[in-house]
Amino acid sequence: MRIGVISDTHGLVRAEVSRVFEGVDHILHAGDIGGEEVLSGLAAIAPVTACAGNNDGWRCGPAGKTARITLDGLRFLLVHIRDDAAAQLLREPADVVVFGHSHKPLDEREGGIWWFNPGSAGPRRFSLPVCVGLFEQVRGKWRARHVSLQ
Repeated sequence: MRIGVISDTHGLVRAEVSRVFEGVDHILHAGDIGGEEVLSGLAAIAPVTACAGNNDGWRCGPAGKTARITLDGLRFLLVHIRDDAAAQLLREPADVVVFGHSHKPLDEREGGIWWFNPGSAGPRRFSLPVCVGLFEQVRGKWRARHVSLQ
């Protein structure tokens, strides 16, 4: 199983996203989407689960600011701002918290939780990289990586 992870598109779906996400089974978007056309574009690649970010003035389905999905046994919690995960984790555990907002890629494990920020795939912000993430299950083990779109 392969999962594409994206955040902070701010209305822009770069052509490179289709290439990097080719063949993924699912796409997770961690907010600041920038419009329903972004979700439609991603849905043409694979099914999408998304949460709204602080710049999204509309709701992403029934979940709104958070979303949850279990994919091949891995429980994902999507929030846009990392600090918003704490209350959600108290209600229901997750294996992975996918978040965005900072535009800074991150892949770390802390307190039994895998924290992953794919970075920003939208318009460049300062000197931060433009990238997405991939979760892949290889020989029964999950691994994650960032992929540059530049």
